[in-house]
Amino acid sequence: MKGDVQWMTSGSGILHKEYHEKNFGKKGGEMQMVQLWVNLPAKDKMTTPKYQNLNKNDLTKVELENNVGSIDIIAGEFEKNKGPASTFSPLSLFNVHLNKGKGNEFSFDKNHNTGLLVIKGSITVNNIEKAPANHFVLFENDGKEFTVRADEDATILILSGEPIDEPIASYGPFVMNTNEEIKQTIDDFNSGKFGYLD
Repeated sequence: MKGDVQWMTSGSGILHKEYHEKNFGKKGGEMQMVQLWVNLPAKDKMTTPKYQNLNKNDLTKVELENNVGSIDIIAGEFEKNKGPASTFSPLSLFNVHLNKGKGNEFSFDKNHNTGLLVIKGSITVNNIEKAPANHFVLFENDGKEFTVRADEDATILILSGEPIDEPIASYGPFVMNTNEEIKQTIDDFNSGKFGYLD
């Protein structure tokens, strides 16, 4: 449903199918979604797979003062309000709704990788850079505060996380640290260790 979050940790391996809601399949219409992949530290790569189904009502909602808008906290913390998603490394994921002409300041660790995706509307960042819908803004790791102002009603996904700083090897949907681990992962998949789909 609108605003829900599905958070899957693939860990040691899991198979899944992605479906849309049955009524949508019958009637059609517009659907918007964002799919993000968050890497796991090497020490957690083989963790037991798990799934977090976070309904919109499960998210921590913060109403911003002076009719600025609201924030749905998925993971991390905003002004001592914590999101429900459990993570394997420090990260924040916010779904921010700003009303036209209103803005807010955000602050993250200066060493974290931070960016935002404009889902709807258009915004101005730090009173300088304009970003319309479907644009991604990546910040340099040289400061921790930034402001976002909505030029029209806007929805923004803000992401910030501690860099893992480990090598990455990938092949298709598999992400590991070395090519040898990728080969083992493919062998595990082919031998059914990830499970089977009906």
